[in-house]
Parts: sequence; structure tokens; C-alpha cells
Amino acid sequence: MADQEKFAELATPYMSALYAAALRMTRNPSDAEDLVQETYLRAYRGFGGFREGTNLKAWLYRILTNTFINTYRAKKRRPDQVDLDDVEDFYIFRRLGGLEAADAERTAETEALAAMPDDEVKKALESIPEQFRMAVILADIEGFSYKEIAEILDVPIGTVMSRIHRGRRQLQKLLWDYATEHNLRPRVETTTGG
Repeated sequence: MADQEKFAELATPYMSALYAAALRMTRNPSDAEDLVQETYLRAYRGFGGFREGTNLKAWLYRILTNTFINTYRAKKRRPDQVDLDDVEDFYIFRRLGGLEAADAERTAETEALAAMPDDEVKKALESIPEQFRMAVILADIEGFSYKEIAEILDVPIGTVMSRIHRGRRQLQKLLWDYATEHNLRPRVETTTGG
């Protein structure tokens, strides 16, 4: 009974964050709920092997990621069935120029992103290949370190760095192309000597 109570006490606070990550992975609320439920079931069963003092959040995300890769990736995707507006912490958009950015700190990039609809940012993120998307989500949305991501994905740190770099580059290109098409690119001010 003590292990059950301890597991519930330690793991329950991460449920909302895991659901948000699962929703980004599966792109379907029902599948995300199933993924979180399966993650907690596997974590509970394996809790005896969890070393106290290590990062529980990273351990849970590793289980979530492995469960997704092993179970849900094989399923047919249903990308049109989820509205990511329900995800309250779409961190990439906020981080790159959301409302909390002070005007003095705004750059040309943040101005362009501020003018870009959230749906386009979400669509760009969803369109990059899964291995890059997972790395970018774990780094830029979930805030894990390279070392933690390497442990979660069970790949070397160099691979994590490469995937994040390539994923961000693909996102940058997709968003740049959208900004160009919709005339959202910031104007570059030039000064002429006179």
C-alpha cells in the first residue's frame, strides 16, 4: 500500500503536463487519454525499479515516449481531429513572441511570429518528421535539457542536438515561407548616409 500511495503522491502532479505532451504526440484527445493511462499503468508497474532521487518527470516522459513509439505510432493517424487550442502551454509561440514579451525586447522574428496565426505555427510543428518533432517538443515545449531528452528518447546527446537543430531549421523554413506568402515578414530598416 505504501508504494501505491507514494507513486500516486509523486506522479499525479505530472498528469496534466503528460496529457498535453500526449496530445501533441497523438493529435487526438481520446488517444492522448489512452496514452497517459497506459503510461501511468506502466509507470506504476515499474515503480519498484525507479531510483528515488532521480528525475521522476524525465522517467515518466520516457515511459510516455516509448509507449507512444511502440503503440500509437503504428496506428493510423487522425491529424484533423484535434484542436491544439485546448493545449494551454503552446510554448514555442509564447517563447518566440507571445504577449508577455516586453515591447523593448521584441525582435524582428518575434514581431513576425506575433503576426502569425497560432494555427500556422501548430501546423508547421505537426508537419516536420516525427523524430525531429519529438525532440523539439521535449526541448522547446516541455523544457527538458539535452541530457534528459537523450535519456527519454534513449539516443546519444549528439543525436538529440542534431534532431533539435534540424527540427528547428525545418520549422523556421516553414514559418518563413508562410510569412513571405502572407507578407508578414518584418521590414528591415535601412539608413542611408547623407
